[in-house]
Amino acid sequence: MNLKESLLNIIADRDRQQLSIILEDSYPIDIAAALSEFEDDELTQFTALLTAKEIASIIEESDEELQQKLLGLLDSSKIVTAFSYMSSDDIADILGILDISQRKELLKRMRISDSKDIQMLLGYGPETAGGIMTTQYIALKNTLNMKDALQEIRRIGPRTEIIETIFVVDQHTELVGKADLRDILIASEDTKLEEIMDENVLSVHPETDQEEVSLIVSKYDLKVLPVVNRKNAILGIITIDDVIDVIVEEHTEDLLMLSGVSKDEKVGNSISMSVQRRLPWLFINLMTAFLASFTVSLFEDVIVQVVALAAAMPIVAGMGGNAGSQTLSVVIRSIALGEISIKKDWKFVINEVALGLINGLATGFITGLILFIKYDNIYLGIIILVAMIGNLIIAGFFGFLIPLILSKMNLDPAISSSIFLTTTTDVGGFFIFLGLAKLFLPLLL
Repeated sequence: MNLKESLLNIIADRDRQQLSIILEDSYPIDIAAALSEFEDDELTQFTALLTAKEIASIIEESDEELQQKLLGLLDSSKIVTAFSYMSSDDIADILGILDISQRKELLKRMRISDSKDIQMLLGYGPETAGGIMTTQYIALKNTLNMKDALQEIRRIGPRTEIIETIFVVDQHTELVGKADLRDILIASEDTKLEEIMDENVLSVHPETDQEEVSLIVSKYDLKVLPVVNRKNAILGIITIDDVIDVIVEEHTEDLLMLSGVSKDEKVGNSISMSVQRRLPWLFINLMTAFLASFTVSLFEDVIVQVVALAAAMPIVAGMGGNAGSQTLSVVIRSIALGEISIKKDWKFVINEVALGLINGLATGFITGLILFIKYDNIYLGIIILVAMIGNLIIAGFFGFLIPLILSKMNLDPAISSSIFLTTTTDVGGFFIFLGLAKLFLPLLL
């Protein structure tokens, strides 16, 4: 019996004891996945058996669709009680997907201090450091000794998300360092925090893009990153679990955008939504395809006389497109990781040109040999060899520069790089191949 069937049986029998066993033995995310297939009445009956703490753990792991469903079925008082077991950043994320009236109603029912923190988080963009930070952290005065510091940690600790790292502030609440809980535990009672703290603290501002945050955390192997305002006062922290979510989100977004698909699209979306998000990119591709078609039409008289050219053209264009995509993928990944920029790394385009020359020579030789054997014309083989070399050089050159130029223009290189590159390799490949064929037409007849 799978998890969904077990939960349905519990609903039918209203068996709270069995439910407790399943909740103890299962991960909340697995429970949430099973609940995503439930009807509204089944969800209502199921949530009636749960405590507020159990509801909180499931809501935190649910996708947006299920979160909206659950919050629509629960009464406001139960939602607010469940929120008391959740971190402020998760609550802000959930409130962000609700309509304004329901959001206001829930904020009004919450404690004033919690409501203020969450409204602050809601004020930041969802893809910024402020949008993914939590306000549940420990910050202590630098003048505290270890005995007093431990008392504060015991008092504040149960309400915080991270307890291993203690942030240290001065009398003006300015962030001046951090201390590891281990160091606090082993230090003598009269030692002050400022004596054991690490003054080298990396931080970001709330407006910092979440992708930049993930790069900083990854580069310096951080478990937590503080967010500070212009006066260096700590506003919140970003934890490693939130950074992992950002990395997955950004990777998925880039992967989808490389194919001209919206980052929000997924299997099961309505046809109208998918059409709305995909069709504009297909129209753009259609226009670029006409450009390639126009290039071919310039050499119609040549193709008519040498039909073999029609069979060979897709090889030249296809290999150019594939080689360009390889370069594109490497460059876009390097841009995302902050490893490359057009200002200091443009010279590496020479490497890609050299790579295109070598790969074009290797694949062009094999292609030329096959065409020579099939059509018994050595000149056709030589022409496609030269065309393959030329198109793979074009693919390497533009596959390297296009995403860098788009990034320099503050455009996402993952969105439109492939469109420009495909057009360049198609037009370039066809023009070189058919141009050479026209130039040496007598030798092909």
